[in-house]
Order: sequence, then structure tokens, then C-alpha cells
Amino acid sequence: MLKEIKKLDQTYYDEIINLSKFAFQYELTEEGRKKRLEEADFHHIWGWITDGELAGKVHTIPLKSYLNGQLFEMGGINAVATWPEYRRQGIIKQLLHHSFKEMKKNGQVLSFLSPFSFSFYRKYGWELAFTNKRYEIPIGNLKQNWQAEGYVRRTEVNISLLQKIYTAYAKNFTGTLSRQGDWWKHRVLSDKDQIAISYNEANDPEGYLIYQVKNNRLAVRDFAYSTLNGWKLLLQFIANHDSMANKVELTVPENDSLALLLENPRFDQKINNYFMARIVDVHSFFEQFPFVQLSEPFESLTIAVEDSFFKENSGVYQLSNRETAIEIEKTDQGQSEIQCSIQMLTMMFLGYKRPLELYQLDLIQGDQRKIEQLESLIPKQQTFLATADSF
Repeated sequence: MLKEIKKLDQTYYDEIINLSKFAFQYELTEEGRKKRLEEADFHHIWGWITDGELAGKVHTIPLKSYLNGQLFEMGGINAVATWPEYRRQGIIKQLLHHSFKEMKKNGQVLSFLSPFSFSFYRKYGWELAFTNKRYEIPIGNLKQNWQAEGYVRRTEVNISLLQKIYTAYAKNFTGTLSRQGDWWKHRVLSDKDQIAISYNEANDPEGYLIYQVKNNRLAVRDFAYSTLNGWKLLLQFIANHDSMANKVELTVPENDSLALLLENPRFDQKINNYFMARIVDVHSFFEQFPFVQLSEPFESLTIAVEDSFFKENSGVYQLSNRETAIEIEKTDQGQSEIQCSIQMLTMMFLGYKRPLELYQLDLIQGDQRKIEQLESLIPKQQTFLATADSF
């Protein structure tokens, strides 16, 4: 029986789509099929071929995400599937390992995915890194004097304008995607959307809202704003739909504080565990990471990282102060002051959880003074991935 891992091209597209339809239980219209084919041209698809037939596959999507305003290359894992007769044979494990090697070669130091099972992907080094907050707000709660200056206008699709507003908003978070190429067309926008832009009194755009109204509910599919004034204008605009909707559905970053702005802050809020992340190439990630610039030189510290799945990452990393930069050196063994898994390292450096919090939970180990030192080097910023960017 001949087995191989192969990068799949257009000759395999029918098999790719048929496997996805079976594994994820959906049907496609002709338009939907055309859209999937366009997306496939953008993906790197690795297939496990047995005797010339597709047994399993993993899609890697080349993307960029923001960390503290800086762009990082990221590989999004998508559409992982095998046919039932080939399951539990280690096919996905080998495809993921191959994908890691390719991502590392391509400079993709991070990887995100939406898990069907958190425990399954933890085995391969991913960890929860994105939670969001889901609001269901009676529209009457938004009817108040927002004291905002400017106006809102509905508009046709203007991707360059949306992109400008979104980028300013995205840089306030860690993990937000840089929406490049046809991403708006393929992932964010749909034909049923309404689009509204908020403008200040100087006619400068300050926010946008992408939404749909159906069955007495206003569902916000995506939003962004560059100023609080722009957001308040959009909230007032939502309230003006009170003759058409009695509920507003909205997904926001976990640290969102809308309730503090409302005269009546009582409404349903639900925290959802959303996406997972993992560092693919620890050394390159450290070299690019925007460490906090301390006013005084710091003592070097060493971190022992264990990556049982992608062992190239395992080792001891020394962080040393070199004038205006931090120098990274790796050894395969030696003494370390902090010890952690690749999962905990990802949580810390994406800012989802702080080093001291993980230390208090016994999820990382080491010298508390050195962990406090590491805490001071990692910027504080909320992780967020918009639901419109799900892949």
C-alpha cells in the first residue's frame, strides 16, 4: 500500500470538497462551491494519499495577525478531516507535523485554529488563547442620550474605508487578523449585510457596523471604531431600529465594558471559549516579539520550554539585555529559572494569561522573582479574534 503526504493542487479539488462536505456535514450551492474553490487557491492543502486516493487533509491558510500593533506571520489551520475508514491511524498527527515544518520554513511563527475538541488539539501544542463575550441586549437599553457628536450613514460596500477603520481598531488587540486580499469578500461580507459608517462633525469616519435585521433581532456581524465618539454614534444608530427589532446580538472582546456606558446595564452576557493558538517557531517568535522596553537593564533570565509534539522548539532559551534590544540564545539543555510547556508559553506571550497567574495555578514553575521579571517584559493587551474572521 503506497502512502505519501502531498501538497494538493486543483486536480484534487473535487476530492477536497467532497471530504469536507462529508466530514462537516454541509451542502453547497453552485455559488458556494465557486467560493470554496476560490478560497482553496489561497490555502496550502496537505493531503495523505493512499494508493492514489485522498485519505485525509489539513488546510493551512497564510495569514498575518497583530501582536501589540506589530504584524506576525500566522498559519491558520482549517478543514482538518479524514474519511472514516482511515481514522485512528495517525494520519492527522503526521499531516499536522508536516504542516508545522512547512509553516516554520515559511516564517509563520504562530498558528490559530477553531477546535472541534480542545483536548484533541492540546495534544499537538495548541492552547485556548481567545475568548469572547456574547451580548443579547434589549434594544430599549440602548435608548439614551449618548452625547455623541456627528452622524451615521448607511452605505454600499467600500472595502478601503472599512479596512482603514478596522486596522486602527485591530491594533488595540493581540491576535486580530490583518484582512488582506479577498478576505473581506470571502469571510467578512455577505450579500444580506447592511453597512453603516459613523462620522464626526469634521466628516471623518470613526466607526462602522455590519449587521442584519431579521425576526425582530438586530445581529451585529462585525464592527470597529477608532474613537469612543464613533462607537457611541453607532450605538445610537442601533437604538433607532427599535421599531424593527427588540433584541441586539453582539460579540465583543472579553474585556469590553459596554455595561458601564448604559443607564440600564442589565442584559445577558455569556463568555465563550473560542479559538486556540500555538507558537510554531519559539526562537523566531522571541526574536520578533515586541518586549516591553524597560528603563533600566535587567538580569538575563532562562526559560525551559517543552514541546512534546514539535520537538525542535524544546530547549532552554536565555533572554539577555543588549542595549535597546533583547538577545535570544537557545541551548538544548542546561539550568533554567522558569519551566513551561509550549501551551503555557503561548498563553503568556499572546497575553491571554499573565505569567504570575499561571504560576499561582502551578501551570508554570520556577523562581518567583524571575517570573515577576518575565511579567514585566510582556505587554498587557487583550486577545481578540472577531467572529467574522472565523476560519
